[in-house]
Amino acid sequence: MGEKYGTVKILRESSTSGVFNLILNRPSVSNALSLDFFSEFPKALDALDQNPDVVVIVLSGAGNHFCGGLDLKSVAAIANNSSGDHGRTMAMGRVGLRRQLKFMQDAITAIERCRKPVIAAIQGECRGLGVDIVTACDIRYCSKDAFFSVKEVDMGITADVGTLQRLPGIVGFGNAMELSLTARRFSGEEAKELGLVSRVFGSKVELKEGVRTIAEGIGEKPPLAVVGTKAVLIRSRDVSVEQGLDYVATWNSSMLLSDDLNQAISAYTHKRKPTYAKL
Repeated sequence: MGEKYGTVKILRESSTSGVFNLILNRPSVSNALSLDFFSEFPKALDALDQNPDVVVIVLSGAGNHFCGGLDLKSVAAIANNSSGDHGRTMAMGRVGLRRQLKFMQDAITAIERCRKPVIAAIQGECRGLGVDIVTACDIRYCSKDAFFSVKEVDMGITADVGTLQRLPGIVGFGNAMELSLTARRFSGEEAKELGLVSRVFGSKVELKEGVRTIAEGIGEKPPLAVVGTKAVLIRSRDVSVEQGLDYVATWNSSMLLSDDLNQAISAYTHKRKPTYAKL
């Protein structure tokens, strides 16, 4: 892909596959992420989004865990940079902290901005920042050994990078409140019951293979329809039904009459595999 990153890496599933793996890459610390992540992650996502060979992105963690949160050195660095004792120094520190938090939020929202579907494959630990990340993903699966925690309240922090905004829409307001206030650990099976993940696989190996198969299946569908479905669902989540219907009408009036549609109809009629142009 050209650019190299320290906190993440990109691997193509195979030389002909449209599935690309975006991997959190600090396995020695359970993928607890440094501040560099917030610069590197959106750059990596943008590179994947702009690459016409990429159809689906699978987001996972190197090693035995998905993400252990934000590393403690980074938490300390943010606190130290924003500290101050008096007047202007304190005010400037707070302005700087707000700017830093907005920057971090934007890095996670990059998942939703990415046109290509992003599937989270979660094994082992997923807490704090890990939950922020997966709640922004389009589809979430986990292995049986996965466990989750909205951990920020235990660290004296109000979760501020997306969990409190996205989790209620996924698991319901009451469940999100309970998980966020207790910071309790919950299993992959409970995550499935809550609706946080769509399926629990028996092992890490089964998770990898199962998600690859699902991603390849999505990758065989008409690209404009896949991109449009993601865009319309995200837009419709935040507006009224009437506004959502208006948005999809506008979208399809510009995108519906495409070669993808002709290919899909022709392939169905002649019982052959369709060939779609890259985005």
